[in-house]
Amino acid sequence: MPPTDRVRDHAGQGATTVAAHRARRRLRADRARQLADLLRHQLLTGGFPTDTLPHESILAGDYRASRNTVRQALDLLRAEGLVERQPGVGTVVVARKYRHGLDRLMGLAETLHEHGRVTNEVRTAGPAPAPAPVAERLQVPPGTDVLYIERLRRLAGLPLSLDLTYIPLDIGTALLGADLENTDVFRLLETITGRPLGHAEITLEAVTADAHSAAVLEAPRGTAVLMLERLTHLADGRPVDLEFIRFRGDRITMSGLLHRSH
Repeated sequence: MPPTDRVRDHAGQGATTVAAHRARRRLRADRARQLADLLRHQLLTGGFPTDTLPHESILAGDYRASRNTVRQALDLLRAEGLVERQPGVGTVVVARKYRHGLDRLMGLAETLHEHGRVTNEVRTAGPAPAPAPVAERLQVPPGTDVLYIERLRRLAGLPLSLDLTYIPLDIGTALLGADLENTDVFRLLETITGRPLGHAEITLEAVTADAHSAAVLEAPRGTAVLMLERLTHLADGRPVDLEFIRFRGDRITMSGLLHRSH
């Protein structure tokens, strides 16, 4: 074989070796991510009652994974702030996420009542001209005053969400004298109107926290937050509450029960 051919053949073998190595690393990363997803579910649903995870060797056996894959999976959960490695103890759960249901129309205090008391720090409350998109969704003329409320909501003293709320002023005026610090807006709306709430349209997405939101939520600037946009209607169909809710993603998880229609 000519020297140039041997060099070319050696280079080709080297490229194949590098590609195979990258493929193995990618496969390990995929398996670690899959295992992290399974362990995360266990963490969030109380699957480890003592808040201490089994030893890496036990996890490897239970999930039929290599020790390296288990370590990588635990590293992913550690980066999320869910677990920590404690010398002499092992890997322990250090953070909790609270389940927010999406299959029923309930206020935050109603949803999380079993976890503690939800309190509201009312940062702003008063009439403000409705921006065109808000006016359109609340079915009021553009520029019409609506009630604007900004609240920081805490669970057991920890910042959980920043809620921006728009309500038609004919209903909202009565809210100004209500106990917004200790009562869900949903309950107040039903009391004021004398009618039940009917349904809501929701959108859920991850957004980057702006400087103001991050500071209020006591979260790192630029962190991702869960943004729930919700337009709530009375039972007769009238839209009465447009909300933009920014949840700390490290403290809340969304859940629901969905049925397939036929």
